[in-house]
Amino acid sequence: MAPPRDGVRLVTDDIAMMTRANTNCYLVNAAAGPVLIDAGLPGSRRLLDEALTMFGRRAGDIAAVLLTHAHFDHVGLCRSLHDEHAVPVYVHESDAALLRHPYRYAHESVRLKYPLRYPAALPGLIRMVAAGALGVRGIEPHYDLLAADEGSHPCTPVFSPGHTYGHCALRYASSRGGAPVEVLFTGDALVTYDPYTGKRGPRTVARAATADADLGFRSLDALARTRAQVLLPGHGAAYEHGAVRAVTEARRVGVD
Repeated sequence: MAPPRDGVRLVTDDIAMMTRANTNCYLVNAAAGPVLIDAGLPGSRRLLDEALTMFGRRAGDIAAVLLTHAHFDHVGLCRSLHDEHAVPVYVHESDAALLRHPYRYAHESVRLKYPLRYPAALPGLIRMVAAGALGVRGIEPHYDLLAADEGSHPCTPVFSPGHTYGHCALRYASSRGGAPVEVLFTGDALVTYDPYTGKRGPRTVARAATADADLGFRSLDALARTRAQVLLPGHGAAYEHGAVRAVTEARRVGVD
């Protein structure tokens, strides 16, 4: 399961997947206005503009940014979208401090040892730096994802802490060719590519970027209970075999 190449692709009738440096974000063309799921790296802006054009939209049309969590590689466009277009940013309150300072995150293992232990991941990490990973600015204004008014966005949060203490996956009812399909944006609670190890397939992210790996494994139950058909992760290719199978595989491989 190779990670997707940089670019924009439709994954359902109304969801565009944008990938830059093995990091994904998603544009949902919702009826009330497009919604950005995670905000990628700063170098993702061209991809966002391309995705908006696919749906006949512009940046000023974006109704909201919904963050699965507030690590630096998922908030890269938040500041510019808020400052230029007053786009509201939603995140779980437990990640509010992290949104202000997206490099100050809890992790269980020393990060610097991973490129030495897993050299296959090094080219990907270098690409993340080239895409602006070291220049992400935090943002103060935000809205609590769980306390949002009904109808303010089209997704249902699935609280799934562990990778960060406020991590939330997001459920969305989409379609393919007009047929309904249940989608789960898994953020980094479950990925198909780990940028710290270069390993592929359904898994949780390495302890180098995870606050509480045991808590993260317990949160996999919440993802499985959605029984979503398509999983769209923060890193790696879309997973088309359902949430239950993905969670079973992630438990089998463990965490590095």
